[in-house]
Amino acid sequence: MKPHRQPLLLAVALAIVTCLTGATIAAPGVPGAPGSAKPNVLFIAIDDLRTELGCYGIKHAISPNIDKLASQGMTFTHHYVQVATCGSSRYALLTGRSPSHSKAMGNNAMYGGPSQLSDKQLDGAQTLPELFRRSGYHTICIGKISHTPDGRVFNYNGTGDGRDEMPHAWDELPTPFGPWKRGWGTFFAYADGKHREDGKGHRDLMEFTAEKDEDLPDGLMANTAIEKLRAMKASGKPFFMGLGFFKPHLPFVATKGDWEAVAKVKMPSPPQPEKGDTAYWHGSGEFYGYNMPFKKTKPLSAEDTLAARRAYLACVRYSDRQVGKVLAALEELGLSENTIVILWGDHGWHLGDSAIWGKHSPLERAMHSPLIIRAPGVTKAGTKSEAMVESLDMYPTLIDLCQPSFTKTSHPLDGLSLRPLLTGEKKTIREASTSYWGGAVTVRTATHRLIVTPSKDGPRKVELYAMSEGDDPVHNLADKEPALLDRMMKLLPEK
Repeated sequence: MKPHRQPLLLAVALAIVTCLTGATIAAPGVPGAPGSAKPNVLFIAIDDLRTELGCYGIKHAISPNIDKLASQGMTFTHHYVQVATCGSSRYALLTGRSPSHSKAMGNNAMYGGPSQLSDKQLDGAQTLPELFRRSGYHTICIGKISHTPDGRVFNYNGTGDGRDEMPHAWDELPTPFGPWKRGWGTFFAYADGKHREDGKGHRDLMEFTAEKDEDLPDGLMANTAIEKLRAMKASGKPFFMGLGFFKPHLPFVATKGDWEAVAKVKMPSPPQPEKGDTAYWHGSGEFYGYNMPFKKTKPLSAEDTLAARRAYLACVRYSDRQVGKVLAALEELGLSENTIVILWGDHGWHLGDSAIWGKHSPLERAMHSPLIIRAPGVTKAGTKSEAMVESLDMYPTLIDLCQPSFTKTSHPLDGLSLRPLLTGEKKTIREASTSYWGGAVTVRTATHRLIVTPSKDGPRKVELYAMSEGDDPVHNLADKEPALLDRMMKLLPEK
């Protein structure tokens, strides 16, 4: 056989096997192929991003770049976080540990309390990026990946020792501060270097005066990410980049053009604008702590509710554009075919739904968030999975996809690999997703959500909702469906 005919015959053989078996076979040079280069990882975290996106069927959303990513990978329609607050949600994903084991329930979970990480390097990796770093990857943190805005431990007012929030995880933490000068300044930023924590009383709920993307922190972070991608292209070394955009987190700040764009959108009112009959409603303290350009009432008027919802939508449009820039650079640099891209929202957000503005509840709106994975050679473009998946699943999934050389972890991983879903081998991997908030534990199946606050003597508060009512159900079925309640209670974790 002539040597130059071997690649052609191999390709034909692979095609025949694929046709006969329906299998997805990874070609050399893409994730999962034996002997291929280790795939890079680009992990994009977006703060307070709910499924208010075109790829989730929301027609009024302006998210063309995230939608494009979804069209190239798999969108998970039933992804749930472990805790509906930033720090502990990210802790669960980055450590692979359930709060039932870690007790990590606060924003300082990484560096305070019983769940804090050790400053010493342990035999096993404490976090996902540390595991990749110890496997020879170059690890880069830009923006909010753990809880703090740049991966360093500082308080809102700038005090603190600046140590790494995740010890031994990152080779680089190049988050740009711009005129805001420090991490929490960039996180609570307004245009022209102003920020909520500068002691000058800046606390407007919304601001849309910036002309350019780079007039705000997320635009600077997108540019830094592109610079680092160029550097990694030149180095030829595999990389794990964590890129954490701040918006649409409060305050609602984006460019003037973003506000003008959403002003033309027909914005729907919340499907369920009234307070629900639930023990887990809260008064939206963070939201109402801002100065509003309209009358601050509880609840907001119908007109003001729409204005606040538009402001959130404008911030989503702004963040979407930053995602687009980075993904375009990945493509232009020739890195996209060997880079796994994950886009993840750290939790959901009540956007006036059930008269709540914020997260911090065990209800559907707070626990449900976007998850999109594009793994070249593994995922089929434009697919959707309705499987129940959790943020805990990211850690074992990336180990499964990338096969890093170092795989020892400091604690057992509590999640499941999503690879069987990505390849189409399986349709489901678990019956229910489990989340926590404020002493409550909640399980979500394909049809119902159970919320229980336990006590020593048994359940103290029990709520059971049929999700066929929508994301804001109001009819508690706990007393009406005893058989169903009994089945759902058996899905609760033992601890």
